[in-house]
Amino acid sequence: MELAATFKILFTFAGVLLLNRLRLSLGLALLLGGLVLDLWSGRGPATVGVDLGQALLRPELWLLVVNIILIIEVGSFMAADANARVIINSARRFGGKHGKFLSLILIPAAIGLVPMPGGALFSAPLIDQTVNKNNTTPEWKAAVNYWFRHILEYWWPLYPVVIITLSIFTVSTWQFMALQIPFTLFSIGAGYFFLLRSHPDALPSGPVATREAGERLLPVLLPILIIVLTTLVLPEPLRAVLPDGGSTVRKMLAMLAGLLIALGLIRRSSRQQNGPGLFTNLLTRKTGNVALTLIGVMVFQSLLGGSQLLPLAGRELAASQVPVSIIVAFLPFLAGLVTGIAMGFAGAAFPLVVGLLEVGAAGLTPLSTLVLAFSMGYAGMMLSPVHLCFVLTKDFFAAPFIRVYRHILPCVASIMAAGIIMSVLLGRLGW
Repeated sequence: MELAATFKILFTFAGVLLLNRLRLSLGLALLLGGLVLDLWSGRGPATVGVDLGQALLRPELWLLVVNIILIIEVGSFMAADANARVIINSARRFGGKHGKFLSLILIPAAIGLVPMPGGALFSAPLIDQTVNKNNTTPEWKAAVNYWFRHILEYWWPLYPVVIITLSIFTVSTWQFMALQIPFTLFSIGAGYFFLLRSHPDALPSGPVATREAGERLLPVLLPILIIVLTTLVLPEPLRAVLPDGGSTVRKMLAMLAGLLIALGLIRRSSRQQNGPGLFTNLLTRKTGNVALTLIGVMVFQSLLGGSQLLPLAGRELAASQVPVSIIVAFLPFLAGLVTGIAMGFAGAAFPLVVGLLEVGAAGLTPLSTLVLAFSMGYAGMMLSPVHLCFVLTKDFFAAPFIRVYRHILPCVASIMAAGIIMSVLLGRLGW
């Protein structure tokens, strides 16, 4: 059977990834991809222009952009030297005299509380200081830092990939977190079994941090806790105020409320300590790139829906011999591998995956599809040679790519296996 609509979508998808690999920003590549799909579906230039205008006028688009920019500001506060030191010392203290493995997990994971490009570079020197240098190799230290830096990215609500996923999939924040938190536990287990367990001589032997570090931890983490709390609690009360606002808008407004409260606390703290003012990162290249990527993701999703190619592709795939589950797994994995960022696999592949769900592709259930797509996209991202955290960690420890891969591959394979098993179980339950 001819797979015309499917070919158009996959060809455009490949083109987006290729353009990004050729150094065009992911946001612009996605924007071009959405326009090509809309035109290729047979809609005229005038209609495509209307579709583009409607996509750019969606309130959730600009709420998302504002929220991410404010999150970057919160990230700057968390990454300040004094605050980072409190987090690190607390992680060492909670590891305890007999829990040194835990300190190796907590240090990069604590830095991972703050989403930032190349964040593994912040925890790399701390890992280097913590382990016994004479009993470790550069590639092992790079793998430990890289792996445990990302164990919260599955569900931590401040990560852009989580926000994007919740804006694409029709699932509540609570439901999403309940599905994804087990992957953090799987990651810790895989990291312990494949990375830490076989290196007992690498454990730190220095003194445990003082109690003062733990006492100062709450004021440092308070802005983050407020944001998470409002993101989880406020969407339901907002339903009474904005019954027609849509679930995505309510989620974005709930997070925005938390961000504004958190920034108020940060501003007060900065004034008391004569720290830097707010919005020092507003006009930076990094912030601009993140905002452009988010705009591209949302516009691509909207134009893809307007093209009406997905219903056609769903019918074509249903009549073909290609298992839909393979497509659901392959597209996010490929996008993560090529782009090297979580927003890449979510923004480029998830609209296609959700499209297959919406047209009733055989064998797909909402939660099983989400788990499979996210775990495979995450695996591709962690294996990507262009992942900024991977590159920076490798360079910091002067470790060859191949040798770091040897440590990381079993961990990534474990997450892929866990994703497949969870997806099958959820599918059999009809979820």
